[in-house]
Amino acid sequence: MRQFTLIAGAFGIGLTIWMLGRFGLHDILWLMAAGGWSIPVIILFHTTQVCASAQAWRMLAQTGRARLGFGDFFALRCAREGINNLLPVAQVGGEVITTRLLARRHHVGLRRAAAATICDLTIELLSQVTFTLIGLGVLFCLVHRSAVTDELMESALAAVALGAVFLGSQYLGAVSVVEKLLVRIAAHLGWDGVEDIRGLHQEILTLYRTHENSLRAGALQLLGWSLGTFEVFLVLDAMGHPLSLADSFVIESVGQAAKSAGFAVPGALGVSEGGYILIGGLFGLSPQVGIALSLIKRLREIAWGLPSLLAWQVMEMRWIRPEPAHAKEIHLSGRS
Repeated sequence: MRQFTLIAGAFGIGLTIWMLGRFGLHDILWLMAAGGWSIPVIILFHTTQVCASAQAWRMLAQTGRARLGFGDFFALRCAREGINNLLPVAQVGGEVITTRLLARRHHVGLRRAAAATICDLTIELLSQVTFTLIGLGVLFCLVHRSAVTDELMESALAAVALGAVFLGSQYLGAVSVVEKLLVRIAAHLGWDGVEDIRGLHQEILTLYRTHENSLRAGALQLLGWSLGTFEVFLVLDAMGHPLSLADSFVIESVGQAAKSAGFAVPGALGVSEGGYILIGGLFGLSPQVGIALSLIKRLREIAWGLPSLLAWQVMEMRWIRPEPAHAKEIHLSGRS
């Protein structure tokens, strides 16, 4: 797995370097410099997207439990994004790490933490598919049909099918199969804490059946995706290539879909840039503008990601796993 990640990362770096050379590094840097004043603004504005995503995750995790602190989920969401965007991991590495951290907090436990994260990831995927479909619907109202629009629609339909399979497999027991397999492997290898994941499948179904929280979480995730429209609008205006909010909505929806499609490549290097080149061309934007837009977004990711990685290390040190009750009893009896 590590070798595959390294190969994918090398491919992404190579593709990015090729694009910079092919379309002119000087022109791209000039555009980025022109739009530089927008970077502090979009860094601050990204707080709104993180808040929406963090609240959606929090609502799922606290279903049927005492209220959990919003600040914890805000920090976890930041760490999740920082790990996925800046470290050489696939796009779900942050979810795995923050699930473990969440399990330590407020006695949430591994089963509820894993279930909430899986549900959040699924709802996030479905909300992004919805966001992309809305964006394509707007696109067809703005431009004429072409080979590019047909390819985008085919890709969107494939994403819908993937989302349906991902959600349906959870209802049909795919998680239960994985759960049983993990229990057997853990028992064979003598791992501790295996009992914490028993009942994961049922826990996931319980969270989904709380329809009110699921729908609210989906609405918040969709809001988070949509807020990225203003980021695109502002950056393009700063670079001297202003477009309407409707155009920016389409560019953001397709650009984010391209980034998600490149989940196997660390940071979706090169893949994200290609997506912005493709969709930007439909609105008369040059490849240089598309690449500059993507790179400015990456600067925002770095500005958010570096402090988030530091926060992750702080959480690793301070969020200590609660000591099991039976261990406390043994400890007390030893003292007596």
